[in-house]
Amino acid sequence: MTDPLSNISNLQSRRSFLLNTGMGLGASALASLISSRGLAAQPNVQAKAKRVIFLFMAGAPSQVDLFDYKPDLQKLFKTELPKSVSNGQRVTAMTRGKEQLIAPTMFNFSQQGKSGVWMSELLPHLSASADDLCLVHSFITKSINHDPGKTSFCTGTEIPGKPSMGSWLSYGLGSLNKELPDFVVMPSAFWSGKVNVQALYARLWGSGFLPSKHQGASFQTTGDPVLFLSNPKGIDRNVRRRMLDSLAEVNAKHYLEIGDPEIQTTIAQQEMAFRMQASVPELTDISMEPKEVLDMYGPEVSKPGSYARNCLLARRMAERNVRFVQLFHRGWDHHTRLPENLRGQCQDVDQPTAALLKDLKMRGLLDDTLVVFAGEFGRTVYGQGNITRDNYGRDHHPRCFSGWLAGGGIKGGIHYGKTDDFSYNVVEDPVNVRDLHATMLHLLGVDHRKLTFPYQGLDQKLTGVEDARVVKEIIA
Repeated sequence: MTDPLSNISNLQSRRSFLLNTGMGLGASALASLISSRGLAAQPNVQAKAKRVIFLFMAGAPSQVDLFDYKPDLQKLFKTELPKSVSNGQRVTAMTRGKEQLIAPTMFNFSQQGKSGVWMSELLPHLSASADDLCLVHSFITKSINHDPGKTSFCTGTEIPGKPSMGSWLSYGLGSLNKELPDFVVMPSAFWSGKVNVQALYARLWGSGFLPSKHQGASFQTTGDPVLFLSNPKGIDRNVRRRMLDSLAEVNAKHYLEIGDPEIQTTIAQQEMAFRMQASVPELTDISMEPKEVLDMYGPEVSKPGSYARNCLLARRMAERNVRFVQLFHRGWDHHTRLPENLRGQCQDVDQPTAALLKDLKMRGLLDDTLVVFAGEFGRTVYGQGNITRDNYGRDHHPRCFSGWLAGGGIKGGIHYGKTDDFSYNVVEDPVNVRDLHATMLHLLGVDHRKLTFPYQGLDQKLTGVEDARVVKEIIA
């Protein structure tokens, strides 16, 4: 019987491994080159952005109270939404069979910046950056519940298990920084007064049928930013390096025998994990940031896992050329006590979001960093609960909602799209989720029709098989 230890020793021989590959170091160099440049779609249109920071407001912010100014609703308080407006559209079980009484916003709006963009009083810091924002009022989606809504926004389809936005970009465009992942996700801790906070799922940043090395790396709110980042006691960096070298040789031999591409993914991820042991602590150490920068992000920046800290880390990642950064901030599902809860949410996000834009701009990074702010759908103009002038809730509303884009080739200081007088239907320039994804890819230099992956007999795309358009009217 062959001694198993001798087999292991033979596999660990670098000379034996390189001879067996037939191509030796040339194959390794080629694999590294392909990995860094992306496998699917090198830029095929003029790129205006290099990277994306996606600020996902999970739970659905109320466009009626934040962005979509409808002053004439004040005189319609607690009157029924006209049937000609609702037009028998689908509603949630929480609304079905109940009166749809109009609840005008209790918050004031004013025109901001040289462009005169209308903004809510709840966003005083962001209002100072109004001239950098493209406010889109005409987002529309089919999803009326949170899980399919978030899944659709993050992956392009309501069907769970498809690749996420960041995974498609990692696959298509490759890495800009070999020391950090292409795609980083940072959920944030949230204001304690919130209600109706849904869970987040790893599939929202998963790689689906793409190789798993393209999945998002989720940074934790406490402890090590990445799980198992620290070496166990008694294991130093040199020991870890030797262990990974030996393991890589064994895995490479295994790949030659069975050809499973996930083995290559394992090797790549183990190497990335080793590099991240040095790069991530440096990235997340904000102690050298000037006081004036920390103050700009607000008092919560000192708290690990806060939205403010994550915004600062997003800027630091942009500096280090992380391709796609996605922040998730939950707690926007306000069926009751909306004024109180919305104030808390805006206190969480207003100053840090404005600081992120300002910080990127000061460093010359906003020009080639696309920043997107949106939730999975909008909120109804009619109220829920015991409706008063200063206390009401709002139901889910997929028929129209607002978000904004900035930087990365986007026109600033504009409104795009229009809703009816009740912020209930889009009446001009609808933008569905597929259109947003197509526009994001276009700004990054990719034709969304050409970024494909063969799976289940189809050339799969982030934008799916239905028509999607690039919203060229908002591109500078």
